[in-house]
Amino acid sequence: MERWPRSRRIALCIALAALLYLPGLGRPALWEPDEGRYAEIAREMIESGDWITPRNNYVRYFEKPPLMYWATAASMRILGPSEFAVRLPVALFTIGQIAIICALGEAMFGALAGLLSASLFALSPLIFGASRFLTLDPALAFFITLALGAFYTAGDIAKLGSGPGRRLIALSAAAMALGAMTKGLVAPALSGAIALAWLIASRRGRDAVHIPWLTCAAIFGAITLPWFVLAAMRNPGFIHFLLVHEHFERYLASSEHGWGPLFFVPILLGGTWPWIMFAPAAVRRIRDTTAAVHERSALLFLMIWFIAVFVFFSIPRSKLGLYVLPGVPPLAILAGYGLSRLVAANDLPRRRALGWFAATNLVIATAAVIAIEVLILRSPDLSGVRMGAIAAVWAWAAGSIAAFAADRLARSPLAPIAAILIGGLVAMVALGQVRIATRNTNSYRELARAIAPELREGCTLASYRHLVQSLPFYTGSREALVSYRGELAPFGDSADAAASFIASDAALKALWDSNKCVVLVANRKDLRMLEALLGPLRQLAAEGRKVAVTNRSSRR
Repeated sequence: MERWPRSRRIALCIALAALLYLPGLGRPALWEPDEGRYAEIAREMIESGDWITPRNNYVRYFEKPPLMYWATAASMRILGPSEFAVRLPVALFTIGQIAIICALGEAMFGALAGLLSASLFALSPLIFGASRFLTLDPALAFFITLALGAFYTAGDIAKLGSGPGRRLIALSAAAMALGAMTKGLVAPALSGAIALAWLIASRRGRDAVHIPWLTCAAIFGAITLPWFVLAAMRNPGFIHFLLVHEHFERYLASSEHGWGPLFFVPILLGGTWPWIMFAPAAVRRIRDTTAAVHERSALLFLMIWFIAVFVFFSIPRSKLGLYVLPGVPPLAILAGYGLSRLVAANDLPRRRALGWFAATNLVIATAAVIAIEVLILRSPDLSGVRMGAIAAVWAWAAGSIAAFAADRLARSPLAPIAAILIGGLVAMVALGQVRIATRNTNSYRELARAIAPELREGCTLASYRHLVQSLPFYTGSREALVSYRGELAPFGDSADAAASFIASDAALKALWDSNKCVVLVANRKDLRMLEALLGPLRQLAAEGRKVAVTNRSSRR
């Protein structure tokens, strides 16, 4: 494959990634809360024709900029409102990131390292899992990877002041702007800080004068300003809420998702296992005095990249596991290079490395299976994922053991690598089944389908003290929230949002006793309290923790 042109190798990565990431993408129901929220925002953009002001449950919603909503809405316009359509942009962003990693890994360490970097990244549990959920983080990670990849290529290969270098810097600026349109200022802040830190650490700070700053500012402004200006003109208070509250106040607050500074360590280890074991070997190899200058420069860039992302997202207590996605590419590139070095290693060092790899994976697989069994015993609702999870764990172990055996039996030095990748591929297929098996634990597609006929006959849909994010998407109806505002509160007082709320239990009681038909969705644990408030309840359907009841005595 090293004799192929680089474009063919990248195309191969894209094709294989598509075969891995697209099948079965639309089978699971939308997961609560993120998938339901973002799918509904996109659906309402299509329904209203307003692509400037995002709305969630028909309430203005400015927690994030709109690029991912636009991509999701465009997919639904083409393919129709389905789970596959809403998840397709996320999968495509991940596939695009795989292609960038292939090209960047090759530019840093050679063709084989580039192919392996992309392969290991694609076969990461964290990346594979994130690509099958509608969230904003895979798109943000794509744009940060594109921005940093373009900057590194401009600074280390094309040279900043050259024509190709300036074009790559312009591409980097555009990627930062698109990242800002995805999840705010974190994309330009992180990407810019990493790029400049690399120049300074490389004792090339003066090269910053070659960056076309005005061109970059013009590109950034041309991409971001139109939407910000239009949204601000139509929505007073929008700028302060998005830029001040969502960026600075939430970053410094610890009111939600409160975790310590080591929160991402187990996520990264589990989410990149087992290939993360090859990254330290790559670092040791590059730090050797015989390493080439460009390899040392690449290592410095990758280390700054990873550390900056890890530290930035570890500082606030408010964080989620997918926030660390932009920090995975540098680890994958280092691991890909470390694995590629096994091909050139002498027999004894290679066999020792593969032996340790197999033994470690066997021990960890055994411990993981025991942990899975204990978890299932404590949470019987997860029993459906048991076989898939165990199959994934043993696939990784089997791949590592097969790699050790192939090194002794096969003549090709690529045989152990092939065994490792095949084991990872089988593991990803098994994890795909785990994703499908979890569909009933926190999603409400079947509940929505059961109540949709009632809504078509004129009933009001209400939800008791919770927002079930996917119900408006599946039913096409507004969900009136009883005694609850939650994340819709900042713009919940606007006139167009009034119908999305029922202010109190007393107001629900008045509506329930009127001649209007009501379908109420509530948690099972609240049914007894609701019966005391509303009287006998007729149950329509139930799924997971939710139950739908109605004040209609019988179907008309």
